[in-house]
Amino acid sequence: MDDTAFQATAPSRGTIPTQRVIDKTNEYLGRRDMAGAGRLLVYWLDEARALGDRRGELTVLNELIGLSRKTDRESDALRYAADALKLLTALDLETSTVAGTTYVNIATARYVFGAYDESLRMFERARAVYEARPDTDPSLLGGLYNNMGLTLTALRRWDEAMAAYSQALSCMERVPGGEPERAETCLNMANTLEYRYGTEAAEKRIWALLDEAERLLRTPGLRRDGYFAEVCRFCAPTFERYGYFLTSQTLNGWSEAYHEGT
Repeated sequence: MDDTAFQATAPSRGTIPTQRVIDKTNEYLGRRDMAGAGRLLVYWLDEARALGDRRGELTVLNELIGLSRKTDRESDALRYAADALKLLTALDLETSTVAGTTYVNIATARYVFGAYDESLRMFERARAVYEARPDTDPSLLGGLYNNMGLTLTALRRWDEAMAAYSQALSCMERVPGGEPERAETCLNMANTLEYRYGTEAAEKRIWALLDEAERLLRTPGLRRDGYFAEVCRFCAPTFERYGYFLTSQTLNGWSEAYHEGT
């Protein structure tokens, strides 16, 4: 069943305003108000269930999985993930694009909480869905391969991790404004090389990847939005760890400037 069929399952009792919910959630996250985001999402989860809006329910569940990951609430993440998987099965949507996105979301949470084998299994399910659909957005594939590389690195499957990162870069090169994601992938590759060979043995390759990541983040015309601010915040410690102190300070400054502005 495709995504159009998924939309058709919404009953006549009504639907929740999913895009508004996502936008409002992003506003809370932009202000780092995790508690506010949680209250908002739980409210709309209850509303979706009361209306029988299963598409809206799945959207909110995915947002809650991500929020639970960011707030280190593993039990909540597991509960929301189980509910999301049950919905996909009940609606016969396990091979749809929305299912692939759900699998990636769950896999990323499992990685964060150290369940690497389970994380990889979910990434494999997502890859099977995305790669089987010729219309899959390259940004979805790029995100899949990048995050999958992190799990493969944690499992010490170095060659597979580097191959996944290379696929991520190839996908994101086709996405307008994809430079921040490409920068993250370059830093992930640098870390994988260090873990495998040590800093001294992989020095030249690591520095080249760091320089490329910095170049990408300094691309003229990039949108300095909340997502960019988060990328800067996550990239800064890696630059600092390798001695790129000025770059790290600059990225933290860009991130703080955005949050002060909001």
